[in-house]
Amino acid sequence: MQIIIFSFIMAGALLMVINIIRYIKFMKSTHDVISSGSSRDRAWTRIAFILLIFFLIGYIVIALFSDPDFIMSMVLFWGSVFVAIVLTLIFNLLDTAKERSIDIAQVLIGVIDARDPNLNGHSRQVQDVTMLLYKAMPGQMKKDINEVSLQYAALMHDVGKLGIPEAILNKPAKLTAEEWEIMRTHPKLGVDLLKSLNTFDEISDWILYHHERIDGNGYYKLKNEDIPFPSKIIAVADTYSAITMRRSYKEPRSYEDAISIIKEVAGTQLDEKLVEIFLTIPKEDLIACTPE
Repeated sequence: MQIIIFSFIMAGALLMVINIIRYIKFMKSTHDVISSGSSRDRAWTRIAFILLIFFLIGYIVIALFSDPDFIMSMVLFWGSVFVAIVLTLIFNLLDTAKERSIDIAQVLIGVIDARDPNLNGHSRQVQDVTMLLYKAMPGQMKKDINEVSLQYAALMHDVGKLGIPEAILNKPAKLTAEEWEIMRTHPKLGVDLLKSLNTFDEISDWILYHHERIDGNGYYKLKNEDIPFPSKIIAVADTYSAITMRRSYKEPRSYEDAISIIKEVAGTQLDEKLVEIFLTIPKEDLIACTPE
């Protein structure tokens, strides 16, 4: 009987170890623009982690240094099962919330883009191409970039164009020098629009500097290593979209044209290593991102 009791307690302890590992992964997954929460939320998250460790220690102490009965072993075992079920429900709810929030953001950005025939579908295309590039990157390159945060930064990179006059946005000819100065303010306008969302602070620089160039000739004259790496990723996707999308002042270019141009600007406008990775993305995957 004691073997059965000991087995149930140790099974509960093993399950609690699994719960703790899952919870650690969960804690890492909440460091994004949607689920990072307030400082109070983060404090409760840490308290929950400490309690899980405390419970695990309790399992081990009871198994090794006390004389538990069968009922206690059942309570401990099913207690760990209960914790596993609750964690699973929480994880699933958070994943669903993230998916729904991204869906809603895509609809809202789509409405914004629709006011400008030169942007319609552009933000979503940049988001899709950005995530293709992110997934193609080796693990070492993307380990410090939160995937959800990158999705939002890519989707909202042009949200500042809400503050640009339609006469400039929809002009069917090249912009004058004065109009270009106004157009170049859209990354800053976008950051200002998102400023009220505190959790978006993480991605504000990614949006602000997505028009920077490796050679330092971008909007803010940042060079290579001074440019946030996520901004460099978005810049590649933005360039591909700008080349292949129809604009009021030009016809869309082909996939082959886009690849040729992107190769030419690697190392001057775009990050050379990212371009190398971009070129490994299958043609059909990139074409599938083209707005209808």
